[in-house]
Amino acid sequence: MAVKPLFPYSKKLITNDKFRSVDHRVLAGRIGPRVSVVCFFHPIPARKIGPIKEFLSDSNPAIYRETHISEYVAHYTSKGLDGNSTLNSF
Repeated sequence: MAVKPLFPYSKKLITNDKFRSVDHRVLAGRIGPRVSVVCFFHPIPARKIGPIKEFLSDSNPAIYRETHISEYVAHYTSKGLDGNSTLNSF
């Protein structure tokens, strides 16, 4: 199944913790310049996002509740980067 990420931790939310992104870092090489690429996107704020129904069952209930993208983004931007997942609030 191809899963297109919408925002940070979205893969974890829509797969009900089945797929997770890993923490990572980049170490620039000593040879040549460092190159960075920036990507921007703008999801629809009123869109709801939650665990995909096919990942849920009686033995595997939803870990995260369905939420609007606007609510998630507002919480994500207000809490700042502290090393903890924003999903803990959902």
